[in-house]
Amino acid sequence: MKRLLLPFLLLAATANAAELYDERADVRAFVAEMAERNGFDPDVLLAHFRKVHYSPPVIKAIMPPTSPGVRSWQAYRTRFVEPARIAHGLEFWHRHDATLARAEAIYGVPAEIIVAIIGVETIYGRHMGRFDVFNALSNLAFDYPPRAELFRQELEALLLLARDEQCSPWQFRGSYAGAIGLPQFLPSSVRNYAVDFDGDGHIDLTHSVDDAIGSVGRFLNEHGWATGEAIVWPAKVRGDGTPSLLAEGIAPNRLPENMFEFGVDAEGAPEKPAALIDLTTPDAPTEYRLGFNNFYVLTRYNRSTFYAAAVTDLAETLRAARPQAQRAETARLEINSAADPGTAPR
Repeated sequence: MKRLLLPFLLLAATANAAELYDERADVRAFVAEMAERNGFDPDVLLAHFRKVHYSPPVIKAIMPPTSPGVRSWQAYRTRFVEPARIAHGLEFWHRHDATLARAEAIYGVPAEIIVAIIGVETIYGRHMGRFDVFNALSNLAFDYPPRAELFRQELEALLLLARDEQCSPWQFRGSYAGAIGLPQFLPSSVRNYAVDFDGDGHIDLTHSVDDAIGSVGRFLNEHGWATGEAIVWPAKVRGDGTPSLLAEGIAPNRLPENMFEFGVDAEGAPEKPAALIDLTTPDAPTEYRLGFNNFYVLTRYNRSTFYAAAVTDLAETLRAARPQAQRAETARLEINSAADPGTAPR
C-alpha cells in the first residue's frame, strides 16, 4: 500500500504546487489563522508566500523509502564514531572548552555529550543544510499531507521566531525538514529551548557556537537530564524472555535486578530504572544495553535508539581521547615557544 501511496502523494503535491502559494485556499486559511492568533499582518504573510516555490527535493527527502533497507547498528555507528569526526570533535572541544564547561556547570550535561550531539548533527557546523527553511516548511505544511499538521506548527514557530529576532523568515537556512544551525533545532525547539549564551541579545544557532552549546545543554536539562547518572550499561541476554521486555519500549521502568528473571544480566549496573535496548546488525550478534533515564533523554532529541547510542559512544570516545589530545597540544605549544619565545602563551 505504501508503495502505491507515495507516488500518488508526489503527483498530488505537484498538481497543488502549480498554483501560486499565496493564491491557494489552504495557505490563505493558514494566514488568516496566523493573523487572528498571533497578530500577523495578512498582507505581509501573503507577500512571503508569494515567493514560495515548490521544491521536489524537499518532498522526496521527507518521504519514507519505498523499499526500506535492513537496519544495521554497526553500519550506523561507523558513520558517526569515525576518525574524522573524532578529530573535529576534539578540536571543537579544545577551542570552546570554557563555553562547554560553563554549559556543563549550568545545565549539568557533560561537555562530551554536547560535543557529540553537535558532531552527529552537523560535524561541527560543516553540514547545516542548504534549504531555505521558510520555503521547505511551506512545502511540507501544504504539500505533504501525512505530516502537514506538524509542519504547519513548525511554520508558525518559524514566523514567531523571525518576529522575536526582528528578521525575515527567509533569513534561515537549514535541513529539508526545517532544522536550523549547529544543533539542528526545529523552530519550535529554538523558541522553547534555545538560549542567548553569548549575551549579544540574539539567539543565533548558525553563527554563534556559544548559543548552540548552551541551547543543547538546556534542551537536555529541560527534558530531564540527571547529572552524574549513567546513560547506558552493557547487558547479556539468555533464554527467550527478552521479547516481552523489548515490547515495553525504551522508557526506563524496570530496575536491573528485576530483569534477571527475564534472562538479562547486567552485572554492576546502577540500581536505577532502565529499559532493555537492542542494537541489531544483520548476520551479527545483537548488542544489548540497559538504557537509563539519560539515554531516554537523548531519544527526546532524536527518537532513534541508534542515534542515542551513537551519541553516547562518540561522547565516550571523545572523553577517552581528550587527555592525549591535550598533551599533544601542550607539546606543540612548548615546541613553538622554544622556537620563537615571542609566541609563548601568556
